[in-house]
Amino acid sequence: MEKPVLSPNFTIEDIHKLREYNYEITKDMTDKERMDYYNNRGREVQRKLERMKAANV
Repeated sequence: MEKPVLSPNFTIEDIHKLREYNYEITKDMTDKERMDYYNNRGREVQRKLERMKAANV
């Protein structure tokens, strides 16, 4: 499945697209793989937010 294209206004349909996309990526993963996937993605977001915060200081 290709990464969904989101609208500029970010509608409820965009949320549905993202959830479906995420489900398709993770549906065949083991519990361990799924946990690692979410943890790694969360760490990426956390690092990005920290860089943004540091840039605004």
